[in-house]
Amino acid sequence: MESHSTYVPKSGFAKWFESRLPIAGLVHSSFIAFPVPRNLNYFWTFGAILMFMLVAQIVTGIVLVMHYTPEATKAFASVEHIMRDVNYGWLLRYLHANGASMFFIAVYIHIARGLYYGSYKAPREVLWILGVIIFLLMMATAFMGYVLPWGQMSFWGATVITNLFGAFPIIGEPIVTWLWGGYAVDNPTLNRFFSLHYLLPFMIAGVVILHVWALHHVGQNNPTGVEVKSVKKDTIPFTPYATVKDAFAVVCFFIFFAWFVFYIPNYLGHADNYIEANPAVTPAHIVPEWYFLPFYAILRAIPSKLGGVIAMFGSIAILAFLPWLDTSRVRSSTYRPLYKQFFWVFIVCVIGLGYLGGAPAEGGYVIAARILTAYYFAHFLIVLPLLGLFETPKPLPNSIAESVLENGHGGPALAAGATAAPDRKS
Repeated sequence: MESHSTYVPKSGFAKWFESRLPIAGLVHSSFIAFPVPRNLNYFWTFGAILMFMLVAQIVTGIVLVMHYTPEATKAFASVEHIMRDVNYGWLLRYLHANGASMFFIAVYIHIARGLYYGSYKAPREVLWILGVIIFLLMMATAFMGYVLPWGQMSFWGATVITNLFGAFPIIGEPIVTWLWGGYAVDNPTLNRFFSLHYLLPFMIAGVVILHVWALHHVGQNNPTGVEVKSVKKDTIPFTPYATVKDAFAVVCFFIFFAWFVFYIPNYLGHADNYIEANPAVTPAHIVPEWYFLPFYAILRAIPSKLGGVIAMFGSIAILAFLPWLDTSRVRSSTYRPLYKQFFWVFIVCVIGLGYLGGAPAEGGYVIAARILTAYYFAHFLIVLPLLGLFETPKPLPNSIAESVLENGHGGPALAAGATAAPDRKS
């Protein structure tokens, strides 16, 4: 669903510039006049929250780089220097470190919303796949950033995770040697991770632009999963309706973010990372950051090292095939009573894997991790394909406008917005 800009330059300079580089028209069509479904709820504000967090991470990261020393014997001390001697260095560091966690909280909610409302279904397959690519880049960026403080958990986390690539036959050892820059995690490893950690956020920004472009081309999904039939009745302009909603959600999320930064800045971290890296002393319990724990549990649940690595990467890669694994013709779980129940079982499964990822790899924890890992893959490979064949969905509304009126969410502002929206064909 593309919108055609109705922007008309007023000044002579604006007309001259617009005829040569139509930036104002692009912004107007994309973020002002762009029609959005009138029934969007607050789960659709997490795209704006993620944009805010990406900018915050890039800005704080650039300033931190000005004071950080990517050298194995000086990295830990340079982080302490940032915390103690740089003006507001403690604030920048806590914003950046906790910002990574906030980024993942927002992206997990964003993904869950997509799963619940079927936002991956046609014609949004490429939009969804671009989102999975962003998620992978985020994970790589976060892992490499966690290594930079060069504390005990940084060093041993890098050692454990990079060693996993050695499980691949033939190519495994050369990959590990290249990642290390030698035959052990040392200064060349830190330099490689620092370079990639600085580069990858700009790659994320590039894929985000493609993601937004794809979104604006096919239009937004909505809680009913019904496509826009009449732009005049089913949609409202992005500005002011969606922008005000997004701005309110960003402010609320920032308050939540600020609470962590100012009151519990180390709550989501690990105490061992305040001990300088020592290759001769292994921590009692090596764990990654909380947002990696479900995948870490899947890795440890498989007895074979190679099998665990394949399962871990497969648990993310399988998301890209979701548009074809889900055979139901109905998008939203609002109208899929059975899928709705399986969705919440899946969410409990992922949370359970997260808990088990932080638990010792022994006894009942391993058995539970294997059961949940089996269900994780069964949800995508067995449950979703079969549900599409046997589930009887509820009747869908004829249009977005009808669903809004039925649920009593019309409201004067929405009605006014629908009236004001220009009638374009989707």
